[in-house]
Formats: sequence, structure tokens, C-alpha cells
Amino acid sequence: MVIRSYEPADCESLGRLFYETVHSVCAADYSAEQLFAWADGNIDLSKWSSSFLEHRTLVALIDGEIAGFGDMDERGYLDRLYVGKDFQRRGVASALCAALEGGSSAPTFTTHASITAKPFFQKRGYRVLKEQQVERKGVLLTNFVMEKENPNIAE
Repeated sequence: MVIRSYEPADCESLGRLFYETVHSVCAADYSAEQLFAWADGNIDLSKWSSSFLEHRTLVALIDGEIAGFGDMDERGYLDRLYVGKDFQRRGVASALCAALEGGSSAPTFTTHASITAKPFFQKRGYRVLKEQQVERKGVLLTNFVMEKENPNIAE
């Protein structure tokens, strides 16, 4: 596995991976209506690319193919972390998360984890601050505000 920085040429592939991941990996935890509200396949790629460039965004490659991606802002907010359906349970999310956390000087890391991702983050030491309902296109989706202290920051 190779982890590298995001390049604007990646954006379309990351959008496709996001859509496919939501609709396959998260299908056990969300209804079809919720999945389409979350990921309808109509991503504004210029906005996504701008966001990726503003954050520290990493892309994981396995055998030259994009396997996953993640991004974190300077405050330690882990915005997106997605692993392609064909690359699940191969350490991709762990590697991306470790690299993002390891490169951050924020005192804490936060994320809004899906029902599907919550156990992954709990295993990494994140704790649930609250469960919440977020609205996407008039549809409510459950997620969890989670937080972890940065172990690399001395108190």
C-alpha cells in the first residue's frame, strides 16, 4: 500500500469511490432513501477538490489503484474517510487515519462517524460525544460526533 498526497486529478475517482462505498458498505445500516440522500452521484467536483486542497488529504493506493482516501483540517477535524468496497478489511482506513492523525498538531481529533464507521473509530480510541440526526436533502441520517485526544501532544 502506498499513501500519498491528494492531486486534483484524483477528484473524479474519489467521488466515484465515495458513491460506491456509501451504497455498498453502508447499505446494512441505512435505508435506500438515506443512501441516496447521502450520496446521489452528483458531487460538485470543483468544491470537493477545493476542500481537499484546503485540508490535508491523503490517497491510499494498492497495486496502483485508488483504494481509499481521507482528509483532516488544521483543527483536527477528520472530514472524510472512505475505503473502496473491494479494499475493505485490508488496513486501508487504519493506515490513512494513522497518517492523518500523525501529521496533525491539533490537541484533539474529531469526526462525525456514520453508524457503519463508529466501531472503527471506537477501536482507534475515539469516544462518542453525542448521537445526532443530520438532514441531507430532507432525509435524516444518524451519525455520531466522536473525539480522541492527540497522543502526540504533550500536556
